[in-house]
Amino acid sequence: MKAIFVCFDTLNRRMLPPYGNEWVQAPNFRRLAERTVTFDNAYVGSMPCMPARRELHTGRYNFLHRSWGPLEPFDESMPAILTQHGIYTHLVSDHGHYWEDGGATYHTRYRTWEIVRGQEGDPWKGQVADPEIPPSLRTARPEMWRQDWVNRQYLQREEDMPQAQVFQKGLEFVRTNAGQDNWFLQIETFDPHEPFYTQEHYKALYPHRYDGPHFDWPDYAPVSESPEQVEHLRNEYAALVSMCDHYLGQVLDMMDELALWDDTLLIVGTDHGFLLGEHDWWAKNVQPWYNEVAHIPLFIWDPRSCQRGERRASLAQWIDIAPTLLEFFGVAIPATMQGTPLRERIAHDKEARPAGLFGVFGGHVNVTDGRYVYMRAPVSPDNAPLFEYTLMPTHMRGRFDVSELQDISLADAFSFTKGVRPLKIPGRPFTGAYIFGTMLFDLATDPAQEHPLINDELELRMCALLIEWMRWNDAPPEQFERLGLPGEGEVQPEHLLCARQYQLVQQQLSKHTVTEEKEDEGKQL
Repeated sequence: MKAIFVCFDTLNRRMLPPYGNEWVQAPNFRRLAERTVTFDNAYVGSMPCMPARRELHTGRYNFLHRSWGPLEPFDESMPAILTQHGIYTHLVSDHGHYWEDGGATYHTRYRTWEIVRGQEGDPWKGQVADPEIPPSLRTARPEMWRQDWVNRQYLQREEDMPQAQVFQKGLEFVRTNAGQDNWFLQIETFDPHEPFYTQEHYKALYPHRYDGPHFDWPDYAPVSESPEQVEHLRNEYAALVSMCDHYLGQVLDMMDELALWDDTLLIVGTDHGFLLGEHDWWAKNVQPWYNEVAHIPLFIWDPRSCQRGERRASLAQWIDIAPTLLEFFGVAIPATMQGTPLRERIAHDKEARPAGLFGVFGGHVNVTDGRYVYMRAPVSPDNAPLFEYTLMPTHMRGRFDVSELQDISLADAFSFTKGVRPLKIPGRPFTGAYIFGTMLFDLATDPAQEHPLINDELELRMCALLIEWMRWNDAPPEQFERLGLPGEGEVQPEHLLCARQYQLVQQQLSKHTVTEEKEDEGKQL
């Protein structure tokens, strides 16, 4: 048996033809849906990039216990477990966060791995003289964008692009080892993550008039650009999706050529989506985890059930991928993994659990049952109390500063730390979640999540579901306090927040609108 996981980054399901998009040119995603099972209720879990990959390894949520960081010494790792049981594991990736302090323990869990450099301001090519950067890029993230423009000088031909190299190396592994048994390959490209940079022949698929400033990399901020810029960026993103589609097609071609459909599990997915101006925001992380980011595409071919061209309504999340792969190779699933194999969901759409958590450390804690999404915000602006639990005190690109380590203590062991007491470190909120308030949406009647519900009975049910799943995850007690939820006992009407926080949010928005109107008047004068 063999398995291939094709992992894209920041792939928005609403931009794919199998999920109803009619203008993005992605024929190989259509072809993929014809050959696999398409999941309609696949969701993120722990966000963003490396917390998601920690889920991929460990099969459990982690965003309630720590922020972005490496695998912990007590973490179970799916590829490491497979390797221990004689399954050859190989990673090919251009995802630059693997090579930073905050991701440095992930790729080394595979038996072999290959890296490709050059994505998103990767500190790759050295150039002392400043490159010629468009004026529109000089303010928001100057060092990162400077490096990206240095790198782009070396990425002019398509075959030099990181994504192209990743798939070339991944397919090289497949061709070399197609006749062998018991291997797992992860082909992971950072695309279509921003910047939305690709070759002109992909951009030519989306002709449109645009004479504004250079714009293929939005900041993580509210939309302040013109409608023409918004349309332009969506076209730039679509062009990169079409490039992803092209290389996905190469994987499908090789599956056909080498008859891999007979014995090879194929998973195609992404860690999260992206806001392309919806809800008046760009990107992710700052605002709540709306469906454009949280509701993800997922396609799976299982050669044991041979289900193809069908859709599944049962809930799936990233915590399910590790146990799915372990079960496929006949390897025992560790008790610490909260996900469950997708085999029965693929074959029969058999529901495995009624709900799923998702969120980011210090942000909203969200729960969905597939129809409703409940986004619980902190009860106070200071978003406290909040602590990190780790033995690996690093952030995304660096170690914790010594000032952050002055008040550390040892916490009690959690159910998944194997008796180890992790460090307990005062945490920094990842977002200003309080200002958005607590929200409840009905995806059946409001799939765009534009009309938050005020329904005490429904909120009470979803709040109880949220508490149940937080307890299942052995959430730290202060997470309940931060969110104004009971750590023990049942949720009560006094714990409901939708109505109260909705009024506060509207008052804040009203104040901001008045301020903006006065500023506009001043500009006109």
